[in-house]
Amino acid sequence: MKKFDRSLNGYNISEVNAFVDDVVDKVDDMITKMKEKDLEIDRLNKELEHYKSMDATLNRAVVMAEEASNKYKENSLNESDLIVTEAKKNANRIINDALLKAEHIEEESARMRRNIVTYKRRIRTLLDEQSQIIDDLDKVDINE
Repeated sequence: MKKFDRSLNGYNISEVNAFVDDVVDKVDDMITKMKEKDLEIDRLNKELEHYKSMDATLNRAVVMAEEASNKYKENSLNESDLIVTEAKKNANRIINDALLKAEHIEEESARMRRNIVTYKRRIRTLLDEQSQIIDDLDKVDINE
């Protein structure tokens, strides 16, 4: 606490005035600093609100990205299931076609074997007949 010198009529007026001026200056400085602090607080509050808004926007973007990612993943899984199903159908069709071709080839092969047996039989018969004719020629008397 400030102590003032005493004068004839009380305290020394110039000391009191100097003190009051000093207090007024300090109060003015404090008020200015408080106003500056209030301005800084307002600026920081606005900046904080801006960052909160950005945070909310980013959170929404992350949620939307996750949802999109999940949809793409689900669509990819569905598409892969569809591809696998289609591939199985194609594989079954190919197998069925191959089985039908194999069956047809087997039938054709059996028919050819039967034809070969028939042709062999005919040729043998023909050869036997020709051999019989040759044998019969030996029996024929050429001198007569």
